[in-house]
Amino acid sequence: MEEIRRAAGAYYQHLPENNKELAKKTFAAMDKNGDGKINRDEYVEYLKKDNNTVLTLPSLFTALDKDGNGSLDFNEAIVLYYIMQSGRAIICQSCKTFLAGAYFSCSECFFNDSVSSYEICCECYGGKKFTHHDGAIFCDNYTLLCRSRSATQAAPIQKRTKVLNILKKGLQVAGITSSDLEGISTDIGDGIGDGEGSSKSNCSIM
Repeated sequence: MEEIRRAAGAYYQHLPENNKELAKKTFAAMDKNGDGKINRDEYVEYLKKDNNTVLTLPSLFTALDKDGNGSLDFNEAIVLYYIMQSGRAIICQSCKTFLAGAYFSCSECFFNDSVSSYEICCECYGGKKFTHHDGAIFCDNYTLLCRSRSATQAAPIQKRTKVLNILKKGLQVAGITSSDLEGISTDIGDGIGDGEGSSKSNCSIM
C-alpha cells in the first residue's frame, strides 16, 4: 500500500489547483458530520451513492486507514481520490482483497474487450486458490503493461492513433495535464517499421 500512497502524494502535488479543490470538495462531501475525518459509515454511504460499490469493501477502507484509528483524514482520503480518479480500484477476484501491489491477470480476459478482466493477488495465484476457465495464462500486471505497449507498437498506424487518443483522454480525466503527455506518442512510436526499440515481452507464466 505504501507504493500507492507515494503515487497518490505525487499525483496530488501535480494536480491543477481546480482539481485540488475538487479533491477537497469530495472530502467535505464524504465528511457528513464535518469533524474533519471520514468514518466507515460515511465512507460507505458516499461511495454507494456514487455507485462505487467495489470501493466499499472493508479491505480497502482498512488499507486506506494508515494509522488504524478507524477513520480517514484528508491525507489518507487523497489516496482514495487517486484510486477513484486513476481507475486503480482493483480487487482480487478470489479473496476479495484490494490489490495494492503486484497482482496477476488472465491475459486472455485482459485483451478480450467482450469479457471482464480477471485479477488475483499473488497469494491466491501462488496457492492456486482460484477457479477460472481452462487454459488460462496469467501474467503479472507489469508484464501486461509491457505487452500492451508491444501490441500498440505492432498495430497499424490508424489503429495506433485511435488507441493513443483513448489513452490521452483517460489520462486527462485522471488529472494529468497535456504537457505531461508530450512524450507519449513519440515513445510508443519508437521503432515502428524496423522493429528497433520495441518491447518483446512474452507472457508465459502458467
